[in-house]
Amino acid sequence: MDRTPGNAATPAAPGDPATSRRTLLRGGLAIGAVAAAGLVGSMRADAATVDYPSAVWSPASTSNYTASNRVTSYPVNLVVIHVTQETYANTIRVFQDPAHQASAHYVVKSSDGSIGQCVREHDIAWHAGNWDYNTRSIGIEHVGWVDQPAYFTTAMYHSSAALTAAICDKYGIPKDRNHIIGHVQVPGTDHTDPGPNWDWVRYIRLVNGV
Repeated sequence: MDRTPGNAATPAAPGDPATSRRTLLRGGLAIGAVAAAGLVGSMRADAATVDYPSAVWSPASTSNYTASNRVTSYPVNLVVIHVTQETYANTIRVFQDPAHQASAHYVVKSSDGSIGQCVREHDIAWHAGNWDYNTRSIGIEHVGWVDQPAYFTTAMYHSSAALTAAICDKYGIPKDRNHIIGHVQVPGTDHTDPGPNWDWVRYIRLVNGV
């Protein structure tokens, strides 16, 4: 995830995940905990606003994304796959930290594949580190670490693939590797996620119902 709408986050050293997202995420936990407490009522009240029926509404701070009216303002033609380098709870807390300046539309748990939605699809989440890519993509974070493949569970793959398939169907996005990309593929990024342990062949097959 990025720290500003159009620029990449603090550099992530390949093979050293602890220096990138974990540092950024944990940096916001103290403020994020306070923000999360204040948002409990909002989460309940706005539960019906999720775009994906099985998702749980876990709203990011309005300081961490750009309000928009996609697809009128921008087309949506990409899905960007991320790995959090942090736990689910800490990721949500940081997205709720108004000082953090990062968010994603969805976060998928490793343990059971359950999904949190943090930003509405018509709004622009700050996840890719590239403004052009942010404006026309949906960002999906996956709980885990790039160097620990055990986090990429069957439940996560199936749940995330179903989500991506629904997004592609909704916006007419081709279900291929030109349109479903990793954060590492975004121009100008210094991130490596989802990393070499992410099984792209399996994932794209699942997205296509194979």
